Amino acid sequence: MIKLILVGAWICVLTLGSVYFSMQMAAAPRVDEEAAARAAALDLVRGSQATIPVISDGAVKGYFLTRLSYTANRELAARQPVPLSEVITDELYSLLVGQRLIDVEKLDSFDVEAFRGRIKDGLNKRFGGEVVEDVLIEQIDYIAKLEVGKEPPRRGTAIVRTREAPEAPADPTAP
Repeated sequence: MIKLILVGAWICVLTLGSVYFSMQMAAAPRVDEEAAARAAALDLVRGSQATIPVISDGAVKGYFLTRLSYTANRELAARQPVPLSEVITDELYSLLVGQRLIDVEKLDSFDVEAFRGRIKDGLNKRFGGEVVEDVLIEQIDYIAKLEVGKEPPRRGTAIVRTREAPEAPADPTAP
């Protein structure tokens, strides 16, 4: 009889504990109001595609195709006298052409995080405040001048193979 009472008490304790635990897990998560307010103050600024020439030894060696987007402080961006997209394009040209931030001969050592940081720091310096919060890379490609105008190489394998056309049968009315 005592075993039955102890088993019943044990089951009640387990049931109450599991209900309490499930209610704690189902409660709404706590929201960091400061982070939410900061995220609400940011706007996504989509950059346009920029084609930037790579000049070396007085000749164009190739082109960088870039498309970058930015998260910017809405209030500070609205106070700027020049639209963000124009300043962003100018900063890209200054970094990639003027300062030669990317070395074409050493593309394998390209540091994406350093590239983002330099763009962000350069833009914020020009704006005079922390306008740009983050730099998002949508596209960055390099095309050598030799490849421009050529048809891209065919990649993959053909699914349907064509056979050469069979020869036409001889015309029986021909001499």
